[in-house]
Amino acid sequence: MTGVEWSNEPPPDCPFPRSSAFSRLILSGRSATYTDADTWYPSWAADGDLYSPWTDGVVDGQACLSFHQRRMNMHLFDLDPDTPASTGQARIVGDDPLHLEIVNLGTFASDPAPYDGRYPGGSLVHDGVWYYGTYTLDDIDGACGNWCTLGPFVGFRTSTDNGRTWVETPHTPASPLFGESALNGTRVLIGAPHVVDFGRNLEHSPDGYAYILAHGASGRDGWANWIAGDAVYLLRVKPLLETINDASAYEFFAGHDPDRQPRWTSDQRAMQPLLRWDRHLGCVTATYDAPLQRYLMCVSRPSDGYNSLGTYDTLLLEAQALTGPWRLVHYLRQFGRQAYFVNILSKFIAPDGLRMWLCYSANFSGLVGKPHASDPPGSRYGMCLQEFTLLR
Repeated sequence: MTGVEWSNEPPPDCPFPRSSAFSRLILSGRSATYTDADTWYPSWAADGDLYSPWTDGVVDGQACLSFHQRRMNMHLFDLDPDTPASTGQARIVGDDPLHLEIVNLGTFASDPAPYDGRYPGGSLVHDGVWYYGTYTLDDIDGACGNWCTLGPFVGFRTSTDNGRTWVETPHTPASPLFGESALNGTRVLIGAPHVVDFGRNLEHSPDGYAYILAHGASGRDGWANWIAGDAVYLLRVKPLLETINDASAYEFFAGHDPDRQPRWTSDQRAMQPLLRWDRHLGCVTATYDAPLQRYLMCVSRPSDGYNSLGTYDTLLLEAQALTGPWRLVHYLRQFGRQAYFVNILSKFIAPDGLRMWLCYSANFSGLVGKPHASDPPGSRYGMCLQEFTLLR
């Protein structure tokens, strides 16, 4: 098969065995980019369109930032310095990844205090309701270069009219959904959650639950920033207006029993990592590949495990069950060269299950410092789509 090859050499201490189902991926060279903003996690709705959060940039002429410009002493995108921290939402129309229409649906102010920033996470459109989560970040340009501390997941705001109007979450950064804190040197576990993509209107969920993956520290004294951490956690909830912001309605993955069956618990304190590789994991997403009946996971992390202004690596893993075991398909070193928030869109998986598209943003450091090269071509600050094929 012709295409763009990428090296596939993981670090020698990588804990994930190689996949026996797939040998690697190959890029087709086909790509597209849209907008001048990042944080794209599209959810495939029943009406056939994709709905996604976005922030830190411009869509259809409207700008927003996930942090207060005056508080952070930064002035980007020609916004008034008194503009509050905001996140945006957009509708993505079209069936051809190379010819999509991005329709801005506005922005929403979200106070991050007592933290410095508030970002989109955990977005899902299901049965006519858009559940839009946000999480917090702290200490921009601190000791580790950029957004040194991963803060707690706040909760979900909701919309029943496709993102035109919203009901704010009852939770606040100081009193978040799962009660975690990143103040006084502690670390969060459920820091930057993302809903597993089960296809159109959650159609392939095995039990009607929305499953959520998050990266965080391996313990309260562990380590995590916005793009890197020690561990990946898994939780689930029935997606309903009355449950989505109720911590008691959630179940948490708590490891496996002696027969390798997954344990689920309503006790958050008993939650166990789904994956652990201290200081080598990071932002995590997963998609169910219905034709292959496999789960595909993307993990984006700094190449050196720490400096979030440097290049990033992307891990592609696969499993027959969401609870694992997870195996490595491809370790894409310095993909992008600074690709982050990587996910796979179920809407654009081919009927054979082997050809699909990565969605990501890249090379944000060019906005605040030294830029990174665009590799593969089509990698830039915006919503990037890159076609690839899984090889057996």
